[in-house]
Amino acid sequence: MINFRYHVVSLTAVFLALAIGLVVGTAALNGPVADSLKENVNALRKDNQQMRQSVNSLQKELDMEEDFAAEMAQVVLPGKLTGRRVLVLDLPSGREHTDGVAKMLELAGANVTGRIDLQDKFINPDSNNNLLELAVTAARPNSAPTAGLPGNGHGVETSSALLASVLLDRPQGSPPVSDADRRAVLAAYSNAGYLSTEDKVTGAAEAVVLVSGQPYVDKDSAKKDESVVKVAEQFDRTGAIVVGGNGSAGGNVVAVVRGDPVLSQTISTVDNANTVQGQLVTALALVQQLTEKKAGQYGVGDNAAALLPKLPQ
Repeated sequence: MINFRYHVVSLTAVFLALAIGLVVGTAALNGPVADSLKENVNALRKDNQQMRQSVNSLQKELDMEEDFAAEMAQVVLPGKLTGRRVLVLDLPSGREHTDGVAKMLELAGANVTGRIDLQDKFINPDSNNNLLELAVTAARPNSAPTAGLPGNGHGVETSSALLASVLLDRPQGSPPVSDADRRAVLAAYSNAGYLSTEDKVTGAAEAVVLVSGQPYVDKDSAKKDESVVKVAEQFDRTGAIVVGGNGSAGGNVVAVVRGDPVLSQTISTVDNANTVQGQLVTALALVQQLTEKKAGQYGVGDNAAALLPKLPQ
């Protein structure tokens, strides 16, 4: 008869065998498994180092390209816009690279008549009615023209038309807007929080550079993007215009202009004005607008016609 001691001895023998098997199996596999894991870790570490080196190399290459573009600007731009009066108008989405664009214009010899920073409030759909009312009240009782203002109920379009009429040259044969009246209109929009001016506006300009950025992404993005295009359209009706943007897709003003067979004939666009190269090209595009009366679509986007305009020697 099998007694209790036999059961204990048998179970002990079974567990001992299992323990010995685990120890032996672990010892047998530990070498190959550990070696394999070490190899994988070392391979991943090397890949990570190579990627880091590639990123550093690309960043260095980009920095060198920026330096090259800055040096080339010193060669190709001086004198190209001497005596030309240019207004710089920017949107919040492009404000970070406005200074770079303005410096290129000044390097080319342009007389920057002023810099106007449009605020988010200007293109906010909620401001529509207020902008319509302001466009009328700001133009009275001064010499700012109101007869040709759009009457379609679009506040941004109407106000942009008024601003263009006082900031750019009036059509030949039309009476000019006085400096006092120009200041009065700008003050009305500035006091209402629709725009701000970096410096005093010295007079009317013959051309404008509109500095913009990526498309809007909030719930009112479609209406805001449309309003930015309205700004460009109204200034285009009054003078030469170049849009220096960032990107050319998603519904931003650069994308819309390039996709419009009418607007693309008169409005020049640059889709990489957030870089030194694009800022140089923005100045060259304005040279082409003023000397050849020709618009072009430039940059690195798929819908760009070329990297930069071909200017006559």
